[in-house]
Amino acid sequence: MEIISCHAARCCYVLDFRGVNHLSTRISKLPILRGERFFYILSEPGSASSRYSRVDSLRSMRLHQHRRSGRVCSCDKYEHAGSSVVAETSNSYILDGEEGGSSVSDGVRSIPKVSIPSLPDGGNGSENTDSPPVLFLPGFGVGSFHYEKQLKDLGRDYKVWALDFLGQGMSLPVEDPTLQSQDREKGSLDGETSVWGFGDESKTWAEELVFSVDLWRDQVIKEPVYLVGNSLGGFVALYFAACHPELVKGVTLLNATPFWGFLPNRERSPRLSRLFPWAGTFPLPSSLKKFIEILWQKISDPRSVTEILKQVYADHTTDVDEVYSRIVETTRHPAAAASFASIIFAPQGRLTFEENLDRCRKNNTPICLMYGKDDPWVRPVWGLQVKRRVPDAPYYEISPAGHCPHDEVPEVVNFLLRGWIRNLESDGSAMLPLLDGERSEHGVCKDLEFTREDSRRSVRVQFYGSKLSVWNWLNYQLKALFI
Repeated sequence: MEIISCHAARCCYVLDFRGVNHLSTRISKLPILRGERFFYILSEPGSASSRYSRVDSLRSMRLHQHRRSGRVCSCDKYEHAGSSVVAETSNSYILDGEEGGSSVSDGVRSIPKVSIPSLPDGGNGSENTDSPPVLFLPGFGVGSFHYEKQLKDLGRDYKVWALDFLGQGMSLPVEDPTLQSQDREKGSLDGETSVWGFGDESKTWAEELVFSVDLWRDQVIKEPVYLVGNSLGGFVALYFAACHPELVKGVTLLNATPFWGFLPNRERSPRLSRLFPWAGTFPLPSSLKKFIEILWQKISDPRSVTEILKQVYADHTTDVDEVYSRIVETTRHPAAAASFASIIFAPQGRLTFEENLDRCRKNNTPICLMYGKDDPWVRPVWGLQVKRRVPDAPYYEISPAGHCPHDEVPEVVNFLLRGWIRNLESDGSAMLPLLDGERSEHGVCKDLEFTREDSRRSVRVQFYGSKLSVWNWLNYQLKALFI
């Protein structure tokens, strides 16, 4: 018996039993496995193809006692294979053979690989006065800096902007929105740094100021644009498109949050809103000031920022130093704590996420969905719900990618965004990205390859077209978990 390779990423042993006598005795000497799922790929004497056997992580079994569950590709060509061959096999094929051993031609299909452009080395684009305009809307807690990889790349082909929502990024107040009593000095969260917004009364210009989705919706530029929004930015993009369809050429949602705001909207629920006398205006109520100070100290701690970034980025090799520095810089602004409080206690929008989707569909507003599959917050199931309400919207599921796919895999997002805009601008004569390919019940699956920092990288993208069966999608997810 020869162990050709042990591939740690898939916990997969490839074993060659050709020419081995007393096979059952040799198998019994394999290790007892605990804690992980292992796949043994066996090449048996006299067998034209090999079989794989799953060992349950909850039980300790010897391989010869476990039922075999299907066939995989022949190991004949892997006689002298190394771990690279196993990695290639694992990344290039889907093992979906039926119970009892179907033929290899029926159970294995190749995943096509497509080379896409890398990011440019530098520059901020060129003069594109006649090109389609694209506006990028950031998520909560970040700003326009989160789209620098889009501005530098897509700026070569389009007129591009990114904005900071009021109360975030670089759009915090330039002066204290509140007045202090003469007998009270400006407070501080740590005894050293002065803070704004914790005064006793609001200044005239800030009397109606609330950092809410309604404010951010009205902040969006007033000319026809393609809107691209991540997380909170996706919610605002959809909200703006629902209210001003004449100003929106299309909306791209990047892991858009499906809801925003905890307190009821006064127009939608006037009676219920009376139970919450404060709705994010200035100054902060005295009863909440201490609570906000304690909460802000925890959230703005650099260690907390680091932990959050670890959660939302699936690939921890992604350089987030610049993002981290910009977030920490924002938290040190004297108005940051009070602005955070206004955002958290601001009322919900006049329209829900679902109502925005329905309006956009009725107005024939084009929508494109790009969701990082490994997002711990906005799971792909939320993207599926959007797809069900807007069945004609192309849906791209990207992996590995987390909550911020535009920053984690900008090469992929930029490639898909270019293709989608080109499709709309050409009235459909240009094909949607990844539409050309072998279809299955799960759509089209391709590996997009690109170069970054002199190394070749690969990201898998699953494309769903105009129709998507809920059962097929859930079945696909279950297969990914257990196979």
